[in-house]
Parts: sequence; structure tokens; C-alpha cells
Amino acid sequence: MSDADLNPATESTESAAPPARKRPKPGERRIQILQALASMLEQPGAERITTAALAAKLEVSEAALYRHFASKAQMFEGLIEFIEQAVFTLVNQIAEREAGATDPAAGARHAGKVVTMLLQFAEKNPGMVRVMVGDALVYENERLQQRMNQFFDKIEATLKQCLREGTAGSATPTADAQVQASVLTAFVVGRLQRFARSGFRRAPTEHLDASLGQMLR
Repeated sequence: MSDADLNPATESTESAAPPARKRPKPGERRIQILQALASMLEQPGAERITTAALAAKLEVSEAALYRHFASKAQMFEGLIEFIEQAVFTLVNQIAEREAGATDPAAGARHAGKVVTMLLQFAEKNPGMVRVMVGDALVYENERLQQRMNQFFDKIEATLKQCLREGTAGSATPTADAQVQASVLTAFVVGRLQRFARSGFRRAPTEHLDASLGQMLR
């Protein structure tokens, strides 16, 4: 209840009844839980978060959490689903804008935009970065790390496809694109790890244009 909800003109000496807590709409509590988990992951030393701490942040019981998620692993799966949906929606939007480009630099430009988008997403969502690099998943079910590995495999495949657009003059276009895609993916992962392990002080987009210029010549 905010101060704006109070009536300063009221001078009654009777104690006001405590306001009834607003009941979340269906699905809203799940979103609140995931938002709280992501927020907690932004804090230093938050690689391992207990359900008790998460429940305390939300001011609910642990039982209330388990009414929406069968386990903490499911909560992390919810964060991974958000990452996947957000990133690959943006990947598709970039592909639509780049469709039809035939100049020699088209493939490199397309790949550079994907890398830039991914690092900007990480910079805006630091809590998600701990999930993406696996720091938050160390003590969780192994399938969660496998799913993040698959996420980066898909990113690498996307970059390879982008880069093949610009290898028409190469004798080995597939091999060249694969090498460049692998280098770019390793660069992204390295930038994310540095961001997380610096306590989110070293921005993943630091000197990004110059770095891409070196890798996409």
C-alpha cells in the first residue's frame, strides 16, 4: 500500500483495518517468482539461491512457491525459456531485416548484429547471465546446463548460416563460416563470463565494434 492510498485528512483515532492483500491473477505469481529469482541472481555471491531465501524475498511460504513450480529446477527452466524466447525472437527480427542483402559484407554484418544483440541483452539482464554461463546452475539438475549448452550450439549454427551468406568467393565457404562462427560464439561466452565474474562491472559490449571489426574482416 503506497502513501498515495492513505487519507491524510482522516483524524479518527481508531486503528485502521489492515488492507487485504491483492490476490495475483492466474500466471502472475509465476512471473513474480521468476522476476524475483532473476533479481536475486544480480546480487554478488548469488550463484546458489535457496527456495527459503526466494520465499522470504516474495514474503510467501516455500509451499506457495511449490504451488507454481514443482521444483527449483523448474524455476530455472522458466528463466531459460525466457532467454530462449527473447533472444531467438530478436534473431528472427534481425534475419527479416537483413533478408535480400547481396553485398559482400552482408554475412559479416548480419553475424555482427546477432552478436551485438546477444551482448546487449546480457547487459540489460545481468541476472540471466549467471544462468547463461552456468554459474547459477552448478548445484542444479544437469539437464539445465545441457539446455544452455544447446542454446549456444544454436547460436553458433545461426552465426554459421549468417556467415555463409558472405563466403561466395571462398573455396571452402562452409569451413570458413564454421571457424568464424566458432570464434564469435567463444567470444560471446567469454564476454558473458567476464561480465558475471567481475560483479557486472565489465560491460560485455566494451569495445565491441572494434572487436567485431577484428574478427569479421
